[in-house]
Amino acid sequence: MAARGFPYTDLKDFLAALERAGELRRVDVPVDPTLEISEVVTRTVRAGGPALLFERPTRGEMPLAINLFGTEKRMAMALGVDSLDEIGARIGALIKPELPVGWSGIREGLGKVMQLKSVPPRKVKTAPCQEVVYRGDDVDLDRLPGLQVWPGDGGIFHNYGLTHTKHPETGKRNLGLYRLQQHGRNTLGMHWQIHKDSTAHHAVAERLGQRLPVAIAIGCDPVVSYAASAPLPGDIDEYLFAGFLRGERVEMVDCLTVPLQVPAHAQIVLEGYLEPGERLPEGPFGDHTGFYTPVEPFPVLHIEAMTMQRKPVYHSIVTSQPPQEDHGLGKATERIFQPLLKLMIPDIVDYDLPAAGVFHNCAIVSIRKRYPKHAQKVMNAIWGAHLMSLTKLIVIVDEDCDVHNYNEVAFRAFGNVDYARDLLVTEGPVDHLDHSSYQQFWGGKAGVDATRKLPTEGYTRGWPEEMRMSPEITSLVDKRWKEYGI
Repeated sequence: MAARGFPYTDLKDFLAALERAGELRRVDVPVDPTLEISEVVTRTVRAGGPALLFERPTRGEMPLAINLFGTEKRMAMALGVDSLDEIGARIGALIKPELPVGWSGIREGLGKVMQLKSVPPRKVKTAPCQEVVYRGDDVDLDRLPGLQVWPGDGGIFHNYGLTHTKHPETGKRNLGLYRLQQHGRNTLGMHWQIHKDSTAHHAVAERLGQRLPVAIAIGCDPVVSYAASAPLPGDIDEYLFAGFLRGERVEMVDCLTVPLQVPAHAQIVLEGYLEPGERLPEGPFGDHTGFYTPVEPFPVLHIEAMTMQRKPVYHSIVTSQPPQEDHGLGKATERIFQPLLKLMIPDIVDYDLPAAGVFHNCAIVSIRKRYPKHAQKVMNAIWGAHLMSLTKLIVIVDEDCDVHNYNEVAFRAFGNVDYARDLLVTEGPVDHLDHSSYQQFWGGKAGVDATRKLPTEGYTRGWPEEMRMSPEITSLVDKRWKEYGI
């Protein structure tokens, strides 16, 4: 399906659309950003409730918007589509089947999509995000209603800051989404993890003995906010991807004090530098794993300018044990990147990343099984696929299993597996935040082959036939159902 054109200029437009759709509630009483907002949001998310606009947070000078992406419906609204699968279908329709498989295939495939539907950002000279400017001693992060989400957190965190950096040698831009701990009125801890592109940019700057310029945009339009979280290959520009999703250019403006560009319609922008070699303790932080991450040394951003719209809206997110708002973001990534994963691993029919697995602990994958140990081949291919390499548990099922129906998946995984033969255990990289691995950054992984077993795999008993009602009886009961009075 073709893109309809992106309906939102900025975050405020999106909030207005949510309100018209009955998907936003305003909270007009004072609420404390230390713990109280987090508890309200968590209860709302777990009840399947709406996006929230806290109009009078007791810290900061502006309203706070949160739970914008907490359901698949709102996530689809954010991306301007009726269904998240529409975007994956657009990408799939543009990918050429002759492209090579493997990691080169997914890079080339996505690059081909960007080339065919290139919508590069457009630079503007003036921008709403620079209507109000604070510099030097006037910079004060307490103007923002930053959250302390959990009692054991190390302080105030800004959880939806879109972080811009540039490779010091190539000039390649990166946009990432990282938590930001408020150390002082004008300093932030940069929690970018070992596998992230901004970490590589910072490493190069330190090797060269240079300061690294950083710009953080808060409260961007929903597509840009999503693009910052997307697991794109390092050579695919996030703003080109955002332009593809929007169907129109993202307007960008030069920062005032650093050589970077930011979205012109952001609500708030923080500009500054990282000094080479400087680290401060960051954390603890109650993360989406449901556990506190430990205190570790991370780089420090010294903010030289804070700019914003005249009446800005601050955007944040709460992290916790699932379910939480990041379910919508993860589900969007699952659906949008499905055609590219299938390009890289053509054996895959469909896949699901359960929210309870926080999108890297478990992947359920269906395949059209064709030969012995086909499932194990797919497991190893997934463990070699970019950020899918961080997946800890892979469950492989046959193509007739609905990977999104967890009852059906459990039926296969519990009943179709001989754990002496069908369990593959290995080691490899795990997420920076993983607390279960005995060593940080790497640990054990498992693959479960829940497919029907073949004689050529050593299964000589003859796989039993699964019980199915005859279509004639199913149809008969469908027609007579009302007669039964049940």
